[in-house]
Amino acid sequence: MAIITLFWKDQIGLTLSEILLLQALFSITCVVLEYPSGYLSDRLGYRTALILASALAILGWSLYTLADSFCGVLFAEAILGASWAFISGSDNALLFETLRYEGCEERYATYDGRMASCAQTGEAMGALIAGVMYAAWPLFPFLAQIIVWIACLFICLSFFEPPGETGIVSHSHLREALDTCHLAFKQNKVIRSTILLGTVLGLASFYTVWLIQPYMQTNEVPVEWFGPVWAGANLTVALGSMLSQRLTVSFGTAGSCMLFILMVVVGYLGLALIDGSWCFLWYYVLTLMRGIQGPYMRNRLQNAGKRSNRASLLSLHSLCFRLCFVLTGPLVGIGADRIGLANIFLLLALLFALTLIPLAVAFVRTPAKY
Repeated sequence: MAIITLFWKDQIGLTLSEILLLQALFSITCVVLEYPSGYLSDRLGYRTALILASALAILGWSLYTLADSFCGVLFAEAILGASWAFISGSDNALLFETLRYEGCEERYATYDGRMASCAQTGEAMGALIAGVMYAAWPLFPFLAQIIVWIACLFICLSFFEPPGETGIVSHSHLREALDTCHLAFKQNKVIRSTILLGTVLGLASFYTVWLIQPYMQTNEVPVEWFGPVWAGANLTVALGSMLSQRLTVSFGTAGSCMLFILMVVVGYLGLALIDGSWCFLWYYVLTLMRGIQGPYMRNRLQNAGKRSNRASLLSLHSLCFRLCFVLTGPLVGIGADRIGLANIFLLLALLFALTLIPLAVAFVRTPAKY
């Protein structure tokens, strides 16, 4: 991740518009498979889903080493999208079910934060050496990814999954899947408000993932800094994840929503209005917000669901996020190419403020019961 945008631009020759289009197509793959994969995870087991995801990731990164065009990268991204779809929801649901099996599901938010923190810290460690690896040989980081996912495969094979009603359905599989959608978007206001607010907050921290590297290039940030900057971004997500439970309990539902909105607006305004080598620090405001809101939203969804639909609800959340990115990501990329990064960040600050406020109000008005 620390060098992927540079790889696309310099080695494959993609423009910013093509990069955002590529990620939109990646998201389409996730959209197509997101909910079916979550439903299959609930039926076949979370361990099985994660094993399949690891195998697909090994294949996807192997194909990346052979890619030399937009189509080649797109094919590899499609395989990785399928892998991500099977991971999405399965890892968090397995954590929740494990804690429930041990009689301590009330600690889910704490452990979710720790899991996210460890993941982001690991990515930060990788980012510190990614630039050196890329400079030595552009494909070096991709070979390292293959090794990482082989290790993931063996870890998933060692998992124990708590017993549950996996595979049991009272109606047809299609009816069960549609019933879960109906529950999420019509019957249960807690689930609906959580998915909608979480989706927009996710978008707020996701656009900058693909724009921050060219933004730093525009502001003449030394390329040697790119790895450490990316590591710093991951460490702020890790910090936010670790502090999530404590902060959200202290601030309460309304206060947490106000904090999220403030961080989004301040982060984008800082990127839009302040230049210089240290401009990327405003990006950290958004990554910190991402770390805080992630465990909070997932905990709310986990408690609103049950064993038979837990991964499905998490996948629906991811599906909404991916679908919204498919519809808006290319437009953001086109805007960045035509009016400049600073102007697109300023526009996003305004649009997110106008969108998040009514969603936050609906979120606060549907308190969750734990």
